[in-house]
Order: sequence, then C-alpha cells, then structure tokens
Amino acid sequence: MNPQFIIYTGPMFGSKTTRLMSDIDRFLYKKRNVVAFKAKKDKRYTKESISTHTGATFPAFCINHAEEILCYVDDNMCNPNTVVAVDEAFMIQDIDSVLISLYRKGVNIIVSSIQLDANEVPFENIKNMMPWATKIEICPAVCTMCDQDAYFTEAMFDINNATQEEKIGSFGMYEPRCATHYTSFKERKD
Repeated sequence: MNPQFIIYTGPMFGSKTTRLMSDIDRFLYKKRNVVAFKAKKDKRYTKESISTHTGATFPAFCINHAEEILCYVDDNMCNPNTVVAVDEAFMIQDIDSVLISLYRKGVNIIVSSIQLDANEVPFENIKNMMPWATKIEICPAVCTMCDQDAYFTEAMFDINNATQEEKIGSFGMYEPRCATHYTSFKERKD
C-alpha cells in the first residue's frame, strides 16, 4: 500500500482543519494508528487538541520543533499503518524536512496550513512540502464582504506591529477575502 501525503491549504476559515479531521476519522475507521501534532504556541480553543472553529477536537501532541515528532513516531511505526496529522504546520520549525522524511519511510501524512502570511509571503516549509504531496486541496473560505470564494486572509490590525498572540489570532482578527475585496488587489487597481 502506497503512503499518502495530503495537504489542505488556503486562507483562514477555509475549513482546512475540518478536512484534516475528516481524514483522521477515515484513517481511524481503517484501523490506522493516527498520531496528531500542533504548534505549542497555538493556544486557540484547546491546548492539547487539534480543534476546528466549530468545536470538533482530536488529541494532539504540542510541539515547538518538528524534530519532536520523532519522539512519538519511531522507526517501528514507519509504515502505511501509521498516520501523522499536523495542524497549522506553518507554525512548526523544520516541519517540511521531518514530514518528507517520514513520508519517504512509508508514513501517511496529513497537513493543514495556510500557505501565505498576512504580508503575502509564502511559508517556505509549506512550499517545500508541496512537490511531495499526493493530494493538495485549496480550501477557500467565504469572503466577509460578499459571498464569493475567498483565497486570501486580511489582517484586521497592523500586522507589522503585532504581538505573537495577535499573529496567531482567531475570529475578529483576520477575515477571509476574495480578490475583489482583498486590500492588496484593490491597491493595485488604484
């Protein structure tokens, strides 16, 4: 059986974590060993679980650095019966090299993450994983200004002077926007 490397990406509020949780449920139904991780600095909703905006949760190990995953997933687990799920992967240092290494050893990988920061800079670790993916799904949100698909995240505060907690943020701090209502696109048209 070939391992899978699944990436759900897009703006905030695009249901990326919901899709990741759906895959976790599916792998559990198939009797796979699922080990989940999230960034220790992501304290939204729950501290020790992956959580959707709607309240669904799954227990997760909180880590600062991707190498910590190897404390929970050893060589005996490197086979298609093991699934490593990572929520908000962009927040975890060196996540790309660790997940690619595990995938190459036969582990199934599921990732949810935004791909651009609020300054429109792609996260390098997410870009590095994409060529390895067996499935990439862009998960649009709904624009808060209209009902169109939103592929961008608008910070509702000065991102350059924000605290770490503000940069992680949640409802009210960021809004999904379509190209028509995304500030950067509007500025280019003017």
